Amino acid sequence: MDYFAHETAVVDNGCTIGKGTKIWHFSHIMSDCIIGERCNIGQNVVVSPGVVLGSNVKIQNNVSIYTGVTCDDDVFLGPSMVFTNVINPRSAVNRKSEYAKTHVGKGASIGANATIVCGHDIGKFAFIGAGAVVTKNVPDYALVIGNPAKQTGWMSEFGHKLKFDTEGMAVCDESGEKYELKNGKVTKLSA
Repeated sequence: MDYFAHETAVVDNGCTIGKGTKIWHFSHIMSDCIIGERCNIGQNVVVSPGVVLGSNVKIQNNVSIYTGVTCDDDVFLGPSMVFTNVINPRSAVNRKSEYAKTHVGKGASIGANATIVCGHDIGKFAFIGAGAVVTKNVPDYALVIGNPAKQTGWMSEFGHKLKFDTEGMAVCDESGEKYELKNGKVTKLSA
């Protein structure tokens, strides 16, 4: 094995798990999922069948990732956050054929106890605040908080709130990278 799985973790047959990935206590990796290289899967995490995770995805404790979810590289999933996969679940009604898809873009962060209602995509480098309930698509670089989640600003790739000037330009406090806000979209400018 090119990955580590704690002795209490359950890894079903038919998974693809990348080199250097770590799977911690009491987690369950179900069949037919794909997990990239160098991922860290905290304790008590469920990764359902068919889920696809890119490389360097960090999943904190008590996270449920249900069928229909895909995450690009460098995604951060905070403690106890959850994805749903059915809009109108009922115990007595089987809706497995109605699973809605959710895509999380490269470098996005989802805070502790956030809920992502299925069928809504999270843009690259978006930042979902702790406890937020996402009920619509989130643009690239957007900062959203609350229930239901509302956009309150824009974030840099280093996770700092961007302050745009009157020309629509901003600089990340940590990296010095420059960003442009134009027509309601943020773009990182080339160095």
